Amino acid sequence: MKLKNILYSMMMGTAVLTGTTSCVSDLDQYPHTETTSKDVYTSLANYEAVLGKIYAAMVTSGQGKGGDNKDMSSVLNKGAGFDYMRMFINMQECGTDEFASTWLTGEQTTGLTYLSWDANDAWVSDMYYRIYYNIALCNEFLRNANSASFSGADAEKMKEYKAEVRFMRALFYYHALDFYRNIPMVTENDPVGSYIPPRYTPQQTFDYIESELKDCVGDMLPASTCPYGQASQGAAYTLLAKLYLNSEVYTGVPKYTECKEACEKVMDMGYSLESDYSKLFNADNDKRTNEIIFALPVSAEHTVSWGSSTYLVCGQVSMSNANQNVADYGVTAGWSEFRLRPEFVDKFTQTDIDGNGDKRCKFFTNGQSKDISSMTTETAGYLSEKWSNLKDDKTTASNTADAGVETDFPLFRLADVYLMYAECVVRSKDANDKPLDWDPWNGGININDQTVIESRKKGAIYWINLLRERAYGKDENGNPRGQVWKENFSSKDAFLQFILDERARELYHEGYRRTDLIRYGQFTTNKYIWQWKGGVHDGQAVDSKYNIYPIPNTELTANPNLHNDNY
Repeated sequence: MKLKNILYSMMMGTAVLTGTTSCVSDLDQYPHTETTSKDVYTSLANYEAVLGKIYAAMVTSGQGKGGDNKDMSSVLNKGAGFDYMRMFINMQECGTDEFASTWLTGEQTTGLTYLSWDANDAWVSDMYYRIYYNIALCNEFLRNANSASFSGADAEKMKEYKAEVRFMRALFYYHALDFYRNIPMVTENDPVGSYIPPRYTPQQTFDYIESELKDCVGDMLPASTCPYGQASQGAAYTLLAKLYLNSEVYTGVPKYTECKEACEKVMDMGYSLESDYSKLFNADNDKRTNEIIFALPVSAEHTVSWGSSTYLVCGQVSMSNANQNVADYGVTAGWSEFRLRPEFVDKFTQTDIDGNGDKRCKFFTNGQSKDISSMTTETAGYLSEKWSNLKDDKTTASNTADAGVETDFPLFRLADVYLMYAECVVRSKDANDKPLDWDPWNGGININDQTVIESRKKGAIYWINLLRERAYGKDENGNPRGQVWKENFSSKDAFLQFILDERARELYHEGYRRTDLIRYGQFTTNKYIWQWKGGVHDGQAVDSKYNIYPIPNTELTANPNLHNDNY
């Protein structure tokens, strides 16, 4: 068993907090702590246990194995529910070109897949209440911590823990903002019980998240000393960058300069790219702290949930294609959860697919058609091979049928920061309102000259080519393959489209695609059509209301301050 810091020792012991989701008639829709709270918040060790629960609540759905002793009532999975990350992945991927969900009826993914959900959708509802359950855990921690009395080293440790919890709450509110936009706001300063929260506008929520992150980051541990699986200053600045990158979508106000500055803070923290892309997604990926900024630890012993990275590893493998050997992925059996839509496949070339080009192209094609003639046909659509439950030595890490995988989920990676930075360079202007140079070569023409390198780091091309060098390797003369130059792009729009496609190639099945497509105006419109978009084989544009998920109808009944626009 690999020990992934204090989390395993503190998060899955005695259940210190429990939560419920009320019925429709009860205005108290928010999960809350039981009366044992006064007994729980009595020592630093107990605060550590609650902190561990907050982290674990992203990859588990209850206190027991596979979601036993569940945290909250659910609609999905026959009432057992799913963990935060399985829901997050489906909400971000199912309706895009990266996912072709197989079990539309059995797993209730028809609405997500065809961009046709409503305010009664099970995934939309369960994700909403899981976000607010996790926010409730954070609020209860802070409510008690703010009045706690510690001294010396314990006081310093509590300052770190409070900052981490504020970061986690900001992360949950960021997801709520991205999914639902106009949302209820609850903090530790609000009453416990039948409190009816106000409806915050996207601008108000944006301002709150920004303020929280700026205020707590100084008390968080730097990346160099932060234990694996806990949020560091690098995680805080990465989240701040994500907030700024999508500011124009959320508030109508672009903040690309601010995003670029947040990225620079992360890039100055000593992170570096992992040389082998595939090792970022295997069962030893807890060793990739050079690139992984913030990981969600997953353990076949401590965090069995059938979600998170277990969902991605097992879900990508077929349960019916005899040409595929499940042992090649370290799994006991495939689940046939999803395939790839052909428009995403076309982001790569046939050379890539054949294994002679971009090493990020990890597709299984034998016995699979590229065309998805039917969404529920398991052999329609290529399969992804990105995720694995094999260790570095190619041995299987765990029995997935009994305990899930040992592969952690890399929530934030340096590669994403590079791509955010590059996009912001292209979208930004200087003090004279002129576009920034995408690839400044001040100081010479020698690509290896340090002055030239430092100049090029202020542009976009340099960072993109670092990712492409890893993807394509080097030729026989030691020169990087797959490089691009600003002369390759005829316009700003052409370069931005390339960056969007590069994000797909680099970050597929990591929970980015929906947000990226919305930022580029392509998720609901006819600017980009993929198979089965809008519920028809050839795809079609859908109503722009599907850029935002609706607040569940049960919540509208419970909170008269809320309403949905267009639903």
